[in-house]
Amino acid sequence: MTTTLTTEIIMPGLVQPSGLQLRQRTLPAPTAGQALVQIDASGVSFAEQSMRRGRYPGQPRFPFVPGYDFVGTVLAVGNGVAPDLIGRRVAAVTKTGGWASHTVVLAADLVPVPSVLDPALVETVLVNGVTAWQMLYRSAAVKPGQTILVHGANGGVGTVLCQLALHAGIRVIGTAAPRHHAALSAAGIEPVDYGVPDVAARVRALAPGGVQAAFDHLGLESARTSFGLLARGGRLICYGTATGLKDNTSVIRIFLAMLSQITLWNALPNSHRASFYNFWGGHSIGLTAFRRRFRTDLTAVLGLLEQGAIRPHIAAKFSLKNAAAALELAESRTVQGKVIIVP
Repeated sequence: MTTTLTTEIIMPGLVQPSGLQLRQRTLPAPTAGQALVQIDASGVSFAEQSMRRGRYPGQPRFPFVPGYDFVGTVLAVGNGVAPDLIGRRVAAVTKTGGWASHTVVLAADLVPVPSVLDPALVETVLVNGVTAWQMLYRSAAVKPGQTILVHGANGGVGTVLCQLALHAGIRVIGTAAPRHHAALSAAGIEPVDYGVPDVAARVRALAPGGVQAAFDHLGLESARTSFGLLARGGRLICYGTATGLKDNTSVIRIFLAMLSQITLWNALPNSHRASFYNFWGGHSIGLTAFRRRFRTDLTAVLGLLEQGAIRPHIAAKFSLKNAAAALELAESRTVQGKVIIVP
């Protein structure tokens, strides 16, 4: 089997987006259990923004190829992999390696994708869509007719989360900058300006009895506000600490402070509960179980995408050589939806 030339983006160290590097190298042929994939779309996520600052837990040592997930087409497989996988469109979450034209991965990590779907649209719902689905249904167990609060309703996860909720008949209050309010209102979301000092009061005015679930990716201060907005039996789902991205405080310290607060909340004699969502399942789930759960939930999300029930927003598309501009745009927080890299 012949080798393949790949073009990829290198994150060489603690650099600004302009410091990303473009290189070409030869990939070896896939060995037992592996597949060679031509990447059709990858995306820019919070992970890459954190990694370039050295602030993503467990990230590899520099230099490395960023790219948390991708959609692609299988070109070749190694021994032990079903040959009918060749030519199939697939998706995978790999944490790194997606910002490339080709890659070699374990075939067990690949999930089949309907060929009728646009790879760029599929890319918007890999981590973002599965995260939204699992938080809404596995973590918070929200039911039709209930009300939820979504912070960053215009963001990658927020956009999909709002659409999933609205499709299920769930009322959505979403925080965002005023420039996004018209679009949110048109989609059926009740917008609140996240920049005003009385965010909590504005949410209470819309939901006097509280919200059944709040989804907060901002950090401890915002989480405390969100917890106070819960209705009886409500659930707070934290899934990030975005406000600490540019902070010099230890990432581990920020995370431990959040977990400590969650533990204290859950010890209180009331019906409110809080949790920190972990896409990978933490120590409670093994690799085999993770793959099974990811395949099940992604298939459910892709089914809604294929039906047109949800349609996440693509903020912009960039080629590999313009990855620096893609990262800069994503970090600007000025766009709705996800920034996509199309090799």
